Amino acid sequence: MVALVGPNGSGKSTVVQLLQRLYDPDDGFITVDKNDIRALNVRHYRKHIGVVSQEPVLFGTTISNNIKYGRDDVTDEEVERAAREANAYDFIMEFPKKFNTLVGEKGAQMSGGQKQRIAIARALVRNPKILILDEATSALDSESESAVQAALEKDSPRHSF
Repeated sequence: MVALVGPNGSGKSTVVQLLQRLYDPDDGFITVDKNDIRALNVRHYRKHIGVVSQEPVLFGTTISNNIKYGRDDVTDEEVERAAREANAYDFIMEFPKKFNTLVGEKGAQMSGGQKQRIAIARALVRNPKILILDEATSALDSESESAVQAALEKDSPRHSF
């Protein structure tokens, strides 16, 4: 696990964008598994990355579909496991329609912390080799953040962070 820490404007988000190959460095190079990422097929490379940002994007559909987004073959059991790992399961189960609850356009029916936990579950269900959390827990209370952190640490043998 690697953490980038620094004051505003120090380049943390730039590093995240470079890791995603949103653009390539002007100087130097970035390697993953000893491969310069510029030599990798962008589409293939990005399939192995999960990203959760400070402002997660949710779609005007169900919680389940939001978690499944980006992976066609995901099972309901995998959705549930990812929701548990993201500390989202308990609040999802409080909704009358549970995983079939509509989140509203851009997640308008969800709190900031709920949106972040659904976005974390979406990233985890893809089982990425590289998981990038760009201030992804900023809207969580300390108890939820600790629970998510513990789940990620338990899951860390499967991912690079």
